Amino acid sequence: MSIKVLLYEDNDLLRESISSMVALNEGMELLGAYAHANEAEEQVIRLRPDLILMDIEIPGISGIEATKIVKKIAPKTMVLILTVFEDSENVLSAIKAGASGYLLKKYIATRLFHAVEEILDGGAPMSPAVAKLVIQSMQNHHKPSNYSLTQREKDVLLSLSKGNSFKLIAADCKISIDTVRTHIKHIYEKLQVHCQTEAVSKAINEGLV
Repeated sequence: MSIKVLLYEDNDLLRESISSMVALNEGMELLGAYAHANEAEEQVIRLRPDLILMDIEIPGISGIEATKIVKKIAPKTMVLILTVFEDSENVLSAIKAGASGYLLKKYIATRLFHAVEEILDGGAPMSPAVAKLVIQSMQNHHKPSNYSLTQREKDVLLSLSKGNSFKLIAADCKISIDTVRTHIKHIYEKLQVHCQTEAVSKAINEGLV
């Protein structure tokens, strides 16, 4: 089945370019491409996309605010942030809003479809510079943890925060994919979260890694 996609991008040329890329991909179906997200709530309810490609700086409602709205009304809809910004404030705000991944626009031509595959595989794709910012933010927090995470669970959570898929986490931590799933299940239970973005957001906010 095709992945149903909505695109929000105010740059006309880039919106047309991304639309063409998605339209030519046999595994994806473009439901609509818009210059703003002011009507995102109605569009998501009506069109029921699986994935949204979201620019941060768009007229009217910002991409981050639109992401919050989307995740509230359609929690299972994935949002991949597309942006020129790689500062920590925007990165962390997008993650906290519920974004499934964060990709710099300069990498769209070469990494967009790979990023989509990563999201579908359970990962949270980020450009290298963005992943570095997330890790630095996590390392700069020194709040004590009361969640009783084991060292292995912390290792898995750190790998998860880099946007790695379960397969890459397994390779990174030298464990099986089934063991990764078990650790992630325990992490979710201990942190009282229900998905990867919530776990990474909580880790960032509370310095768990």
